[in-house]
Amino acid sequence: MIIEERLAKILQMVEEKGVVTVLELSETLKISESTIRRDLTTLDNKKKLRKVHGGAAVINGSFAAADFDLQLREDHHRDEKQAIGKFSAGLIEKNDFVYIDAGTSTEAMVDFINESGAVYVTNGMVIAAKLVKKGCRTIIVGGEIKPITDAVVGSEALHCLGKYNFSKGFFGTNGIDRKAGYSTPDPTEAQVKREAFSRCKTAYVLADPSKFNLIAPVSFGKLEQAEIITTRLGSESYKKYTKVWEVDGR
Repeated sequence: MIIEERLAKILQMVEEKGVVTVLELSETLKISESTIRRDLTTLDNKKKLRKVHGGAAVINGSFAAADFDLQLREDHHRDEKQAIGKFSAGLIEKNDFVYIDAGTSTEAMVDFINESGAVYVTNGMVIAAKLVKKGCRTIIVGGEIKPITDAVVGSEALHCLGKYNFSKGFFGTNGIDRKAGYSTPDPTEAQVKREAFSRCKTAYVLADPSKFNLIAPVSFGKLEQAEIITTRLGSESYKKYTKVWEVDGR
């Protein structure tokens, strides 16, 4: 298959589905994943599509329509997530009652947590295991496990969260937009995020710059409901709505 034909087929799949993964493209077109990634970079540079976590989206790309699995998301913007996570962990103090949302950005934060005098509540299976291994007092909410993100969701999780009041909460997001606020693709995860959000004295959203100006299907909070921790944005526009911490992501 010549490159022009290959690029055309990739664009056709992206336009038909809205969002596709590298694996989907590789299996459908019978092309290696490394070649697909190079082609996506070429098409992204030409403004024909938008590269997203582990795949590509239509060029209007202000829409983040799908979740990708944990490994894909862990590999995406790893350095920025590490810098954001290290700064975020430093905000936790002794006697804090902390909520940690499931996700790769918040999971990166857990690696830097040293405060064993706080109590931690999470809906993330991986996060809970890491906290326990560190010797932290950890509570995991009950409910249904969503395999693609290892998040606990559902009515039981909402019921469990309803009895808590957190001093600090740390959240991931798929999109940040001035009008839509913070958003995620899955309605069940959005419900849990929204409930936990509302129960935090101070909420922090951990997001690398690629999440800005994106809208996922379901909003779970307004910009002013949380402080944002990111790396260098290159724009002051979001600071009109809420506090934005820009940490060194190098």
